[in-house]
Amino acid sequence: MKFSEIKEHLGTFTVGIAGAGGLGSNCAIALARSGIGHLVIADYDTVESSNLNRQYYFTCQVGMKKTEALKENLIKVNPKIVIDIYDTKLNPANIPVIYNECDIIVEAFDSPDMKEMLAETALSLWPERPLIMGSGLAGYGRNNILKQRNIGNNLIVCGDEESETSDQLPPMAPRVGVVANMQANAVVEILLKQNTYENNS
Repeated sequence: MKFSEIKEHLGTFTVGIAGAGGLGSNCAIALARSGIGHLVIADYDTVESSNLNRQYYFTCQVGMKKTEALKENLIKVNPKIVIDIYDTKLNPANIPVIYNECDIIVEAFDSPDMKEMLAETALSLWPERPLIMGSGLAGYGRNNILKQRNIGNNLIVCGDEESETSDQLPPMAPRVGVVANMQANAVVEILLKQNTYENNS
């Protein structure tokens, strides 16, 4: 399939991204470059200088809301993309409103509690809708243990599922970017109907 055909096909879909940090910002950029037509992004944080080691922002955007800064960057990549942004903290009450029209949802949180909340909410509301999560991306190196694990028909986990962020094992651009792009790649694969949803657990 030629890229022009891929882009035309992907342009008909809407992808939701929950969180606009390291995973969310880099995944969004990859999806915009791939031709996704519509992104729905929610985050309540602002860009800090400490984010620039792994998140898709620039020094001139420090202090901006992440959603606004990311939308600015995405439009520079793909001026035709439709972007809905929500400057809010996600919860079980607003998730159904914000992501109701999405074909796929990408989880991109730092907090394990927020990851669990989103998974429980999304899978209960939309049991047939794919949810792509990130787990285990701290530090550097160890490419060989990064993987995609498909759980059932609609849940995918990308990462090594073991590397927890700490002062001694901080999130860094290379590994965060690899996992974010694994998430984006899974989105593209599903939407192009090439994912067999094999349970690799």
